[in-house]
Amino acid sequence: MSHRHNRFVFVAGLHRTGTSLLARILGAHPAVGGIEGAPVPENEGCYLQGGIPHTARDGRPGHYATDPHQHHTEASRWNTLETQQRMLSDWSQWLDRAKPWWLEKSPVNLTRMRLYQQLFPTSQFIVILRHPEIMAAALAKWVDDEPDTLIRYALDAYDIVAADLPYLHASLVIRYEDLVARPDVTRQALFAFLDLEDHDPGIELRDGNADYRTAHRASGDLAKRLQTWGYLPGGKVSDFTPHCTHPLRRIQETTEHLLTCRSDEK
Repeated sequence: MSHRHNRFVFVAGLHRTGTSLLARILGAHPAVGGIEGAPVPENEGCYLQGGIPHTARDGRPGHYATDPHQHHTEASRWNTLETQQRMLSDWSQWLDRAKPWWLEKSPVNLTRMRLYQQLFPTSQFIVILRHPEIMAAALAKWVDDEPDTLIRYALDAYDIVAADLPYLHASLVIRYEDLVARPDVTRQALFAFLDLEDHDPGIELRDGNADYRTAHRASGDLAKRLQTWGYLPGGKVSDFTPHCTHPLRRIQETTEHLLTCRSDEK
């Protein structure tokens, strides 16, 4: 069977950073087909494929993104035609072949982007970040690690992503905070990155960070490292230049313009 008319867009991010929300927005577009109704948590494709083993040790919240054994690149043992064919076969059962874009959202995508680009060369990647203090507070419901440990985990993971980005042909990095503060232009930029017309899914967004105003405040080296991503202690945000690369200059420039213009500019 031929799949040459279908392209993957992989959504990636740490747990509790807005990957599900982002996937809902993208998946509502008539040209994007996501996994739906699957008997797995959050319709995450990592559970629906047998190309790369996924056990209880893989993808653990608060641990997976900094585990060297889960960072798959061009040198991965899974960079084989057999892996690609198995994953494509498994996933295609859950995806609409009539739609040009296939959406896959799993947190572990964050550490597999370079491998997935090898397996699916036309794929594109969208990474969503969230303030590490807020992520730590939200993740505390699931894990017992201390807040400083989780904040450091997020920042270490973001550094790994930053090191991987130069290897990717088509990648976009946005922040959860910008998505909820400027939903229209951020959504337009997301679809511009996929070379699609804007589509408003009618999803009402709220600032979930407001639920964690008493989150642990980073200090010392952690506070300094936050600034790399436009974050400040106390859950605050500052200026951030979104990352965007794309083989086509038109798409890259349009996406970048939308992400950096004021809400009253188009």
